[in-house]
Amino acid sequence: MSAISWALTIGCNIVAPIVTYNQLTDHGYGEFTALLLSAVWPLVDIVIHLAWRRRIDEFAVISLVFLGLTIAVTLIGPHSARLLLVKDSAVTGLFGLLCLVTLAAPRPLMFYFGRKFATDGSAEAVERWNGLWDLPGFRRVQRNLTLGWGLAYLAEAALRIGLSYTLTTGEMVTLNSVLSYGVTAALIAWTITYAKRSRARGAAAAAAAAAPTAEPATV
Repeated sequence: MSAISWALTIGCNIVAPIVTYNQLTDHGYGEFTALLLSAVWPLVDIVIHLAWRRRIDEFAVISLVFLGLTIAVTLIGPHSARLLLVKDSAVTGLFGLLCLVTLAAPRPLMFYFGRKFATDGSAEAVERWNGLWDLPGFRRVQRNLTLGWGLAYLAEAALRIGLSYTLTTGEMVTLNSVLSYGVTAALIAWTITYAKRSRARGAAAAAAAAAPTAEPATV
């Protein structure tokens, strides 16, 4: 089922928007209209996953919130295809900014993402995850992850905004889909690697602390 889920996500968020945009512009639709209609596919992905799992979790809520922000900024200001691309990038930057802002909160954003993906959602697993917050090393890891995601998305948004004024709209449609998911995939890989190494260091430190101190040899 995981392979089907990933195939659906890639199809709705990368392949379908690119194909839809190219088909619409080839048949005489304006760039702005084509961009707007191709953006419907990520909504289809969210709806399918919500119907599939039959429940709303934190990840789905965040996805819906940012989809709403995207629609809102789309309808504000001049209806320009280039401006729409800039607004879309700005929403990505807003997520990065949100990550950094939550560093001042009692628990940063990546703590909740970790609870979503690192547990099975049961009450016992959630309680165990919440209890890890008492460990200084765990808190440091969650804050570092949140910092990394925030800075990466701010940099990605700045790059996309700059390229929006350099490349053609068609090129940016492809680049937006590939870059946004490429950055996310890279961040996920970094998160998994960093978390595993942190757990290994923590386990080694705990083992060293629990080891009995050797007695000095008696002559």
